[in-house]
Amino acid sequence: MARDPIVGVCAAYERARWSFWDMDAAIVASTYLGHLEHGSAVPIALIPSERTILNAEEIVGRLDGLLLVGGADIDPQFYGASRDPLLEATVPLRDRSELALVTAAMKLEVPVLGICRGLHLMNVATGGTLHQDLGDESVGKHRPAPGFLDERTHHTVEVSEGSELAKVFGPGTLHVNSHHHQAVAEVGAGARVTAVSPGDGLVEAAEWGTSQFAVGVQWHPEAADLGGIIQRFVEVCRGSDVTSVTAQESMVSSQ
Repeated sequence: MARDPIVGVCAAYERARWSFWDMDAAIVASTYLGHLEHGSAVPIALIPSERTILNAEEIVGRLDGLLLVGGADIDPQFYGASRDPLLEATVPLRDRSELALVTAAMKLEVPVLGICRGLHLMNVATGGTLHQDLGDESVGKHRPAPGFLDERTHHTVEVSEGSELAKVFGPGTLHVNSHHHQAVAEVGAGARVTAVSPGDGLVEAAEWGTSQFAVGVQWHPEAADLGGIIQRFVEVCRGSDVTSVTAQESMVSSQ
């Protein structure tokens, strides 16, 4: 029987309150942890720090998978751009830590799943760029209900045949949630765009490599009935060759 896979989760670094404490802290939302627990994965929080950056390859070499979660904007210095006035909060130490970790994971062919910001991180790590702000009209579509990820935020994307996403949800129309004002602009080296938003053509998912599982999605599968891609990721981390999940596990998909 295969052992439970160890998945490194890149922690956010934010101001947080708990008990009587109110200070900067490394945190991982329970929604991500719940999906990993459901998949019998062992989550290990990866803390943004200078030592993490220096030891990124050794850290990743001890993992079965790397999960990049949502959060703050990525500082444009890391893709050679000047700051747009509409850029929101950035955490450069987190950016540097996660860029080092995902670069190491891609080098070592450790499975990677990037969610929202995680997709952006993977794109920047491979030489791509970002739209720092989509503008009022597009933000209205892609972040229609700030602070929420429920049905108010749902829209459709088109999933490509032959992709990892298609193994889970099938190719064609998929209903996803949306909460972002940034997006992939120039696509990073080695990436294949595997889902787009109809109408504006915005990149909604990308996959890297031919043998490694390296998938980034723009939506938040941890916060809706879209967790099939997380289950697929965990099974790949375990070493299982699972190519699909049940409709119950992947629903809010093509209808």
